[in-house]
Amino acid sequence: MQFSNLPQPLVQALAERGYASPTPVQAAVLEEQALGRDLIVSAQTGSGKTVAFGLAMTGELLGADGGIIPTREPLALIIAPTRELALQVSRELSWLYGATGARIATCVGGMDAAKERRQLGHGAHIVVGTPGRLRDHLERGALDLSALRAAVLDEADEMLDMGFREDLEEILDATPADRRTLLFSATMPKPIVALARRYQRDALRISTVGEDRGHGDIAYQAVTVSPSDIEHAVINLLRLHEAETAMLFCATRDNVRHLHASLVERGFAAVALSGEHSQNERNAALQALRDRRARVCVATDVAARGIDLPTLSLVIHVELPRDAETLQHRSGRTGRAGKKGTAVLIVPYPRRRRVEAMLRGARINVEWINAPTPEDIRASDRERLIAALLEPVEVDDEDRALAERLLQAKSPEDIAAALVRAHRAAMPQPEELIEATPEARRAAQQERHRPGFDDVVWFRMDIGRRQNADPRWILPLLCRRGHITKNEVGAIRIGPNETAFQIPRAIAAKFQAAVARTAQGDDDVRIEPSTGPVQGARPQRNGPNRPAPRHHAKPYRKGAPRR
Repeated sequence: MQFSNLPQPLVQALAERGYASPTPVQAAVLEEQALGRDLIVSAQTGSGKTVAFGLAMTGELLGADGGIIPTREPLALIIAPTRELALQVSRELSWLYGATGARIATCVGGMDAAKERRQLGHGAHIVVGTPGRLRDHLERGALDLSALRAAVLDEADEMLDMGFREDLEEILDATPADRRTLLFSATMPKPIVALARRYQRDALRISTVGEDRGHGDIAYQAVTVSPSDIEHAVINLLRLHEAETAMLFCATRDNVRHLHASLVERGFAAVALSGEHSQNERNAALQALRDRRARVCVATDVAARGIDLPTLSLVIHVELPRDAETLQHRSGRTGRAGKKGTAVLIVPYPRRRRVEAMLRGARINVEWINAPTPEDIRASDRERLIAALLEPVEVDDEDRALAERLLQAKSPEDIAAALVRAHRAAMPQPEELIEATPEARRAAQQERHRPGFDDVVWFRMDIGRRQNADPRWILPLLCRRGHITKNEVGAIRIGPNETAFQIPRAIAAKFQAAVARTAQGDDDVRIEPSTGPVQGARPQRNGPNRPAPRHHAKPYRKGAPRR
């Protein structure tokens, strides 16, 4: 199928953008059976769906002459889950409908609401926005949907996941009953089906998601590592690929903060995106990625929604996604618009079977590979360095004069070696990882065993996770109460209602006596000897290599109300 049946202004705009033929989702919405009907479209992120629903709306927006239908009230409304995606949609529709005379208004959080209201008051044919801001304009009377002919819900599953159901319902309830409703969603969970049943009539179901869920432009890989080597594996993957832009996904904002700081410390040009960042900070981070001042973005799932980075070629799942849909949305940040991308899952070896089951259920073909070694990275560095230095470059007379001075002072071999050294010095160093064999893992665990803790005594505290027990305040408490240093506290195991910890047997009696002297009555935390770790406890490492905590917990005080 070609674009020849479309109005001439759109054919010209597509040709100028280099569109020779439609993508599968674009071809599907232009089929005769889809014209004028409500649509439920399942398409992968990056499959050209923005242009697809732009083309699908031509019958509602354009007259017989190919120009926009004159009106002051919006004819089309596009609702997107995030500010970034809404702005991206607005940019796409601007070039697609530019020659038709269409006016496009964008209404998103973080922008000047008064300016948006003035823009709506002047008249707009197409309105693009996020649910919260659109609902605000609707309730203030600035957004009139009485003449609406088409409504598009882009990434509808994401909007429901983000809690926008009430906003969507209020907006759609304010539109005419005979409007077209185009619902675009990568997945079709039950809430989406219910939404479609309520707001669509005889909708045509279109799916361009093939049997292989990980679409052909993304190569999926999985790396099995020791849980303690996850961060080292991230370093080595970044160094091996040297991607123009890479995105790293973590589960929490605390872990984003910790990994971002670690990468910056090692010399990576990295930015962070999470719920704790303001809109201005998000804008600055995205701009740094677009103009190449940064090459790595560490983000949470929610913070990364709607982000479109054309140079993104590598996605690393630092922490495993909760399900196949999340994996799909994360990975869909790369492999867009026909470009190739790579998505790598870092799998702690105890969780490999769970991940394999998830991938089988999602019909995603993945290649299991070994984590890159320093030698693998050095080999890739050598090839990249030779290719970079052999590329033709433009030089001026000053460059040649300086080169002649260098040749007079040193041999060509010495100059080339110095150049290689300078290139290598700018690269972060790779990390040594535990080999992916049971024998190597056991040997590494023995090697990492802390000296002085071969013979220990277990103690317990009558607080646990339900009382916000956290090593960051437990450790100082033990040092203060027991008159010891943090290096004299071994493993810490936090259970639901109690915590166990190790003290070397040589100082256990001294510790217990100090604890008894420093007790402050019935309201204080009780510390006493124990027979071993508590049931349901989670291991916590003490010392400089302990991972960053996953949450900010305040100490529990006896007598305080429990949450």
